[in-house]
Amino acid sequence: MTANATTDFPDASDIGYLLHKHPDRVQTRNLPMGNTTVLYPEVSATRTTVAVLADTDAASGLAVALSRLFKQTLAGVCGHRPELVSAAIDLTIALPAAPSRGAGDLASRMFGPLGWGVQATPIPLDSTQPQWGDSEYIDLVLTGTFTLSAALRQLYVLLPVLDDAKHYWVGEDEADKLVQAAGDWLGDHPESALIASRYLAHRRELVASALDRLVPDVPDDVATPRDPSLAEQRVRAVLAALAGVGAKSVIDLGCGEGRLLRELFATNDFERIVGADVSDRALAKAQRRLRLDDMSDRQRARIELVQSSATYRDVRLHGFDAMVLMEVIEHVDLDRIPALVRSVFLQARPRTVLVTTPNSEYNVLYPGLEPGAFRHVDHRFEFTRAQFEQWCSSVAREHAYAVRVEGIGPVDDMHGTPTQMAVFTREEQSR
Repeated sequence: MTANATTDFPDASDIGYLLHKHPDRVQTRNLPMGNTTVLYPEVSATRTTVAVLADTDAASGLAVALSRLFKQTLAGVCGHRPELVSAAIDLTIALPAAPSRGAGDLASRMFGPLGWGVQATPIPLDSTQPQWGDSEYIDLVLTGTFTLSAALRQLYVLLPVLDDAKHYWVGEDEADKLVQAAGDWLGDHPESALIASRYLAHRRELVASALDRLVPDVPDDVATPRDPSLAEQRVRAVLAALAGVGAKSVIDLGCGEGRLLRELFATNDFERIVGADVSDRALAKAQRRLRLDDMSDRQRARIELVQSSATYRDVRLHGFDAMVLMEVIEHVDLDRIPALVRSVFLQARPRTVLVTTPNSEYNVLYPGLEPGAFRHVDHRFEFTRAQFEQWCSSVAREHAYAVRVEGIGPVDDMHGTPTQMAVFTREEQSR
């Protein structure tokens, strides 16, 4: 399978910085789906073409290859030219043989609402035998203006959706990947239910979980009785820990689209709730999920959304009983973690701090996850259990907190639980 991307912006050859692939080199990697090669057939200041040759006939294989080859690009990281990350680029993306199972306008229904121009030409089973009809492949050409990170994330999600096949085990982590990769657009997409269903191999319990995080209201015919997902178990563990310390005022730092906020608000134990996130788009989704505009003044007085960063001092976040960082720290560059610790434990200094983060030792139990790879392209690091406990002990000792660490999710005798949680409690003498 081949994918070509042609770009056009002030100096088109600068795409090499965004992709972290030098235009003068042919680079080949041996990935789980086979050998994958990146090369530049054309490089100039006005037009640059990048080709990805993947030894797979499955769209899910190409999507995984894109996530492995361009991990930093999907995460929006470009150390040498950071100003390029937010630059919208005129792109042409060509997939000469993309699997597409379904109605003839499927590609347009998937990519069109996102702003792409879509040209999808059916490929005949045999050009010499027109009576045989068309194959399940299309010659797909997309044109549009996007940041490269956004374009790759959309391809990562929608290529397997076109194919309607995942050639590896689809578990709860796939729902997490869908929310992470498509959280800024899928909730508003007119085909969100179809996309989630195909991406998650039609596993209704996973579809319900993903849509619940992306869309404020899940249709009753989508939700089905099921075991709690890992994301739900995290929320339950956090709520139980907050109840255990008797917190009345809580900050959800890095609140995203407001999943935890909704559960906090539904519990009358919390008198003041603040959701803080650096992303204004995430806060807009949280506002819709919580239906803040429909609340009475009395309800609205309990909850507030603010734009703020975990790594900078913000006096609006001071004076609370508890602060929650649920699946946040792993998205922060390691060299910025000391700034996060300073803003949370020294400056805001709540009575209790809850931190949840992945346990990297558990990753070997996820099928299809390459050894040493992180669970999501935006993760900057993932702690082992020993590393997390060491970090927690160091933070607690330096800032006069006591700490306990516990696991969340199914327990494996060798690898522990998928999520680990630390509960920091400020020591009395330091008040």
